[in-house]
Amino acid sequence: MGLFDFLFGKGKGGASAGGGGAKKGLKRINLEKRFDLSAGRTGQGSMSKVFRAYDRELGRHVCLKLLDKLKTKKFEERFVGLKKPSEGEICMAMRHDNIVRTFEHGVTTQGEPYLVMEWVDGLGLNYLVETRAPQLKGSRVSVMAQLCDALQYMHDNKWLHRDLCARNVMVDKEGVLKLIDFGLTIPYTPPFCVGGNRTGTPDILAPEIIKRKATDHRVDLFALGVTGYEVFTSQLPWERSVSSEETFLRRLNTAPREAKALNPQIDQRLSDILLTAISREPADRYPTATAFKEALLKMEKQDY
Repeated sequence: MGLFDFLFGKGKGGASAGGGGAKKGLKRINLEKRFDLSAGRTGQGSMSKVFRAYDRELGRHVCLKLLDKLKTKKFEERFVGLKKPSEGEICMAMRHDNIVRTFEHGVTTQGEPYLVMEWVDGLGLNYLVETRAPQLKGSRVSVMAQLCDALQYMHDNKWLHRDLCARNVMVDKEGVLKLIDFGLTIPYTPPFCVGGNRTGTPDILAPEIIKRKATDHRVDLFALGVTGYEVFTSQLPWERSVSSEETFLRRLNTAPREAKALNPQIDQRLSDILLTAISREPADRYPTATAFKEALLKMEKQDY
């Protein structure tokens, strides 16, 4: 039985639709007995809470993610008539050095979906960018190359991340990148790529998403390009607006700022690469994450 047969319930043990509540066969745990949460919460998203916890069963510190069961159920109900894998099922299916490792998933005795993941001893890429951290100096090309590898792996294995941004990337103390947060990830299959779904971070949504057109892997490539802009310039291609609608209008009607204009230390070659990555028309972007990576690695200057 193949991976998608398992995820979509074609055979023994197949997953059922939806992820907001308990599913038959999912591991159920008592949160207080299993984990020591004294280290406290380390983050919170729109649909989850994240803790650094000591896992008494595994005997190590882990990242514990608790999903809001009602918000998760509401999100997954958007995929009418489709058997969308839960975030836990998606994360368990992925194994790559630049993707955070998930050890298990299930539900708590309170009915909350949970994920137990490796603890990444590092900082968010958004923090490194915003503070212009010394850790990034001379390693920006390496960081982006690793992110390209993670995204290429996802696409090769038929997943779309759909929320790739600096906030969803960690970099550990050795400079190893980890892509995280797969709450909006969907299977890369035609039924999940129909137009209409604008869910995601406004700053990184591709024009075809804004226009509610059918999508493909190039929406992730656009987000990858926007993330590259932030990594190399500490700014976005378009100025932020007070409203999402104004942000969308600028993306559709205004040319992006050249990276070289935002950071004079960038040479013209890198500026052109970043502009190509966020082309308005999907066909004008790099066709794959690997192609974007290769363009970066072919640059004469690498010590950004």
